[in-house]
Amino acid sequence: MKFQFVNTALLSVLMLAWPALSVSAADSTETSAQQQLEQLKQQAIALNRELFILEEELLFPPQTQLAVFVSVDAGSFFRLDSIQLKLNDESIDAHLYTASELDGLQRGAIQPLYKGNIRAGEHTLTAVFVGKGPQDRDYRRAISHRFTKADDAMLLELKISDSSADYQPDFSVEVWSGN
Repeated sequence: MKFQFVNTALLSVLMLAWPALSVSAADSTETSAQQQLEQLKQQAIALNRELFILEEELLFPPQTQLAVFVSVDAGSFFRLDSIQLKLNDESIDAHLYTASELDGLQRGAIQPLYKGNIRAGEHTLTAVFVGKGPQDRDYRRAISHRFTKADDAMLLELKISDSSADYQPDFSVEVWSGN
């Protein structure tokens, strides 16, 4: 429904501008019409960007926003297959990784895993990591993080790193903002 609104708004802008283009095309050169068309396209793109930002602010206001990201540091001792997220013991998201996503993570990308709304107060986020550990053995590990959601956005990063002390993967949660 939201995308229908955006499409309707963009179509309306182009329909309102079309008569102006046809009149000016008759009076001026083709390059002038192309320049005006390009300006209209840029205005439509800017309007679309503003509508997207407004939609994000309406859907995920900072007072209720929770965002979870994933990063991999090194990755020699663990190859990620999937992650399951639970908030207060309720499953909220799961992701099965492709080879290209894993390649991006190992090159330093940070993947947005979840974005949603939660009420203020105490919460527990549990992440279950499934993959291959040292010596290509099946590996399943869960970590939990208790946090208090206040009136600002809560941004959490699930970090997978190598622990060379015991040749095992290490899983941690880093708070980017909030409490």
